[in-house]
Amino acid sequence: MTNIPTDDGPWLVVGLGNPGPDYAGNRHNAGFMVVDLLAQRAGARLKSHRSRADVAEVRLAGARAVLARPLSFMNLSGGPVTAVRGFYKIEPARIIVVHDELDIPFGTVRLKQGGGDNGHNGLRSITSSLGTRDYLRVRVGVGRPPGRMDAAAFVLRDFGTAERRDLPLLLEHAADSVEMLITHGLEPTQNRYHALL
Repeated sequence: MTNIPTDDGPWLVVGLGNPGPDYAGNRHNAGFMVVDLLAQRAGARLKSHRSRADVAEVRLAGARAVLARPLSFMNLSGGPVTAVRGFYKIEPARIIVVHDELDIPFGTVRLKQGGGDNGHNGLRSITSSLGTRDYLRVRVGVGRPPGRMDAAAFVLRDFGTAERRDLPLLLEHAADSVEMLITHGLEPTQNRYHALL
């Protein structure tokens, strides 16, 4: 069982983050960074779309895909995601949301389908707007905040100096996992990336 949808419609790959240069290097913008990398690989440029998202139509691993970065700020991501989904007529099973994850160590990538939002306001907004949790998630580990630092403050800070050295590899792994998810389905991709430490 590979969990690959049977029709040949496009995939929607959504990277979560906050728009604008002040947020560009934040941990919370890991999803934006992965979608930017996928666009770069495809030789595409994300452009403003009426859905309140930057969008690019590309081919990923030979499959049709729409890359999107909501421009509504993290907590209101659901509106643009639902608008892009409606415009391109994409079923929830073909939506992949790429986001930062506090409960995963920095440098690791984990994948799942459905489940709760684990306090992530972007996921909460998407689930509410779509009316379903049954979409795929690529979770980019950013680790827990040090000491008693508030989690919300931590994710709105840039990656640290040591993290920035390893960030390109993390983003490559996350982008690779999106492509493998499209071609091989959830379980084989989990087996591949959950084995990486």
